[in-house]
Amino acid sequence: MTGKMIKEKLLTHCSSFMEERIASANAAIRMTQQDANEETKSSAGDKYETGRAMAQLEIEKNSTQLAEALKQKQILSQLQLENKSTTVCLGSLVDTQQGNYFLAIPAGKIEIDGITYYAVSPASPIGTLLMGLKAGASVIFNKKEIVIRKVD
Repeated sequence: MTGKMIKEKLLTHCSSFMEERIASANAAIRMTQQDANEETKSSAGDKYETGRAMAQLEIEKNSTQLAEALKQKQILSQLQLENKSTTVCLGSLVDTQQGNYFLAIPAGKIEIDGITYYAVSPASPIGTLLMGLKAGASVIFNKKEIVIRKVD
């Protein structure tokens, strides 16, 4: 399978991962709002105010998660899979003796055709180390040397 085909599968997986996170955050916001509205109907006084404040904090937390997921989705939409750069950049598929990395968003471990890939952000610790390097370069990560075999 070509590097572009693998990247397309990884991108599809990452996009689905982000869509699930967006849907989950939206659902949590709706549920919290509904719960807060129900609390209004059945409570009065301090209990009402405390419940309302807690609901607002929960909505803010979920709104932050939603905003982050939308930002990650935007990053995915900007990936150019045809990129022929030999230097590790956003959208690169990096083959090392320690594992395969897809520099896009933090979507974790992805299995494609029996091969494990790690979708990581360029801002992650390993992403930061790999960015800008070429095949043959090496970095030290978690006290282990990682040698880049191929950049696609």
